[in-house]
Amino acid sequence: MAEISEAIAMIKKAESDAEQLILDSESKSVDMINESKINAENIINEAKKAAEEEAKNTVFDAEDKAKKEAQSIAKDGGANVASLKEKAMANVDDAASIIVKNVL
Repeated sequence: MAEISEAIAMIKKAESDAEQLILDSESKSVDMINESKINAENIINEAKKAAEEEAKNTVFDAEDKAKKEAQSIAKDGGANVASLKEKAMANVDDAASIIVKNVL
């Protein structure tokens, strides 16, 4: 009879140990899931920050390029105006001569 009692006690202990093992496993699973969610959020946030920084750099680069192009256009425009003025002034003498001849 003592053997049966010992066997029953051993079975109950094994059941108790198995239940505790299940509870521990569930707890560890929940912890691992939560940790994975936090890690995923951190990775997403870092990716967003990197994308925002890259977008800012792209905008700054485009602005710099546009400024340089505008300066180049303004410089070329100034040179073109000076050239046209010089050509126009060269024709003023000829025009004045023609007007004087026609009036006189």
